[in-house]
Amino acid sequence: MNKWILILLAGGLLAAAKTSDADVVVIVNRAAELPTKEQVSDVYLGRSRTFTPIDRSETSSLRAEFYRKATGRDTAQIKMVWARLVFTGRGLPPRELRSADAVKEAVAADPKAIGYIEKADLDASVKAALILD
Repeated sequence: MNKWILILLAGGLLAAAKTSDADVVVIVNRAAELPTKEQVSDVYLGRSRTFTPIDRSETSSLRAEFYRKATGRDTAQIKMVWARLVFTGRGLPPRELRSADAVKEAVAADPKAIGYIEKADLDASVKAALILD
């Protein structure tokens, strides 16, 4: 039994290590101006409406990595930020999409949209604004 627990733990650690090595790319519409890292943080923390944020699904490991790299906060802290903004009527959380393709499609269709994907998923349909590594 203990052997299986160790194997599962080792597998989980390897998966976590792979995710933390992922280069997260912030993407914008090809017609949009490039935001700074501070502007990206402000948009995803509800402090700015310069862009319309597109988020990955809550179960996405990329989401946790993005928020850690872009805002310095974990997903629980981000949930609290958005809960407070929704409760006070000052904002709605970003729309969640399940895949990199869906994020790229939404960003490509809206000049004010901003999203994030893994570097490996980047293509010419959108513009890379920042690489968070």
